[in-house]
Amino acid sequence: MAVSRREEVVERDVQTGETEAYAASQWQLMWWKFRKHHLAMAAGLVIVALYVVAVFCEFLAPYTLNHRQVAYAFAPPQRLQFVSDEGVHFWPFVYGIKGVRHPETLRKFYIEDRSQRYAVRLFVRGAPYRFWGLFETDVHLFGVDDGGTLFLLGTDHLGRDLLSRIIYGSRISLTIGLVGVTLSFVFGLVIGVVSGYYGGWIDNLIQRGIEILRSFPSIPLWMALAAALPSSWSPLQIYMGITVVLSFIGWTGLARQVRGKILSLREEDFATAALLAGASRWRIMTRHLLPSFMSHIIVSLTLAVPGMILGETSLSFLGLGLRPPVTSWGVLLKEAQNVQAVAFQPWLLTPVIFVIITVLAFNFVGDGLRDAADPYSR
Repeated sequence: MAVSRREEVVERDVQTGETEAYAASQWQLMWWKFRKHHLAMAAGLVIVALYVVAVFCEFLAPYTLNHRQVAYAFAPPQRLQFVSDEGVHFWPFVYGIKGVRHPETLRKFYIEDRSQRYAVRLFVRGAPYRFWGLFETDVHLFGVDDGGTLFLLGTDHLGRDLLSRIIYGSRISLTIGLVGVTLSFVFGLVIGVVSGYYGGWIDNLIQRGIEILRSFPSIPLWMALAAALPSSWSPLQIYMGITVVLSFIGWTGLARQVRGKILSLREEDFATAALLAGASRWRIMTRHLLPSFMSHIIVSLTLAVPGMILGETSLSFLGLGLRPPVTSWGVLLKEAQNVQAVAFQPWLLTPVIFVIITVLAFNFVGDGLRDAADPYSR
């Protein structure tokens, strides 16, 4: 079936003058088809941009992670302005803000101080930081001059810039998905290959264990495993512990997919020929069977990353995952747990927008890869 479909593709390409399909590999055909999926390509660029932000978060954030300005606690987002009383400005600026008390409720709120105008500048000097803990500098990508504030997404209860904390939190939230998926990939691949290739009592034992694990609701099981982590652990140990917890459940689906593929391929002629030629079982599994459906594994991994990110966000939001001083999108959302915060400080929910964008981007890329995994389809 695959050969005839490839012949159809080659014949169609010859008729249109595209003869590259003769010598193209499976991965080249996948890439050509993936490029035609414009939504997946755009989502891929979004993912790349998110990880660039995570890598250079110290430089891209206008403030450091724990920079506090208590006088501006719960300050609303400041708007970028291009028009003032003096006319239109080519470069954006922000007005200063000042806090006042409501005469009746005595609740503090903020108003624009149009007598103060601060231009948004590039490569400004601000609070010092250590980039990746290697060298110290105080250069930030953008900011305002001393005396001004730049709270594009508002501040929290301690006067910390929310945009800066979201940028810093991206490093934890995005990398925990990759690390978790990597562990799930190792567990699922090894266990799935062993289960599908050897069969018998080994397959029966592994599958019954997977069924037991999958019978537990994911969130309660994650909560129980995360709650078992010692409270005396350091933030780094908590981070690794949560990653292992997320991976503990994530490998079961991949293991079953790999098992199904191995069961369908282990009796094929090329696998039998390799066995008769004297190849070991391990070589047959790793050099012949796995590469034949590696594209489907990549698609599964791409679609698994959002689940890992949502799992960490859910655990941290419930207070059972990462905890301060570690900062992730889930930890930031924990401050918006009560109705009062949502009613009076709705900008505290902004991290959920980044979670949604990340999950959608990975899903779109996964859909594109899933279509491209069968490059001979029309």
